[in-house]
Amino acid sequence: MRRFYLSLVTIAIAGLVAATANTTFAAGKLTLYCSPQIEWCQLMVKEFEKSTGIKVAMTRKSSGETFAQIKAERRNPKGDVWWGGTGDPHLQAAEEGLTQEYKSPRLPELQDWARRQAEQSGFKTVGIYAGALGVGYNSELAAKHKVPAPKCWADLTKPAYKGHVQMANPNSSGTAYTTLATIVQVFGEEKGFEFMKGLHKNINQYTKSGSAPIKASARGETTIGIVFQHDAVTQAVKGFPIKIVSPCEGTGYEIGSVSIIKGGRNPESAKKWVDFALDPKIQTMAAQAKAYQVPSNSKATPPPQAPDLSQIKLIDYNFKKYGSSAERRRLLKKWDDDVSTLPR
Repeated sequence: MRRFYLSLVTIAIAGLVAATANTTFAAGKLTLYCSPQIEWCQLMVKEFEKSTGIKVAMTRKSSGETFAQIKAERRNPKGDVWWGGTGDPHLQAAEEGLTQEYKSPRLPELQDWARRQAEQSGFKTVGIYAGALGVGYNSELAAKHKVPAPKCWADLTKPAYKGHVQMANPNSSGTAYTTLATIVQVFGEEKGFEFMKGLHKNINQYTKSGSAPIKASARGETTIGIVFQHDAVTQAVKGFPIKIVSPCEGTGYEIGSVSIIKGGRNPESAKKWVDFALDPKIQTMAAQAKAYQVPSNSKATPPPQAPDLSQIKLIDYNFKKYGSSAERRRLLKKWDDDVSTLPR
């Protein structure tokens, strides 16, 4: 009988040790879905692992792809945190209950626009950077093909630009969805979709990723890319002949965000990631990865090459409306039905 009880005690202790080990192991892991450029994702992972000792498994996908993945996994979440990418799909994820509330102790340090993003989402997402939408073009290629430098959105529908413009598909790219929502707000919906139809005639390719068009322009594969201006700055800093245009009619902007995925397996590690991502020292490091967005922490130092948002004609972008799931679905369906099916 004594041996029997000893065996039970041994089994119980072993189970407790195993459970403790598993909890410790789980707390030391993080699955990250990352949407900015891969170099910045890799830098963040490296610094986070060094700072916390938590091991990170990272997947890089565009904002639209990541949103779709989180939605598909909602019954069995595989990721813990979604970092970066345009704020609209982060707001949509919050609205659909795919992400969870977290109030970082860093919130009081943030710029007003970053805190508004958090408040609007019920603190299910928070702004980490801002960036203005615009146009980038290869000046050497433009000169070679005698393509005039664009100054306004309306220019891009002119016959002179046929086959010279590239943008991403708004179904997969947060950048392109921001473009669609911007055009609707700049021109009004009816004229905005007429613009999108005219632009469609001049598009040579719709890419999956929002930054792909300006990379293609830098390589000389297309003359013009519709992108966030900081992505164009990245190519210019690398030495490519990329010029940046803030459209004369005004332009929209993004609030890149970070969200904790609801039901993730490592919630405490996810909270540590959010605090880390809002740290001014970490945000200041972005320039090391040639990321030139404007950081959200007021104590962070923006890269000197970052576009000066105060010098850009920004529209009063309606994040509440265009960050809603219903409006996103409606606009994308209209674009699919009325624009993407047209011949080019």
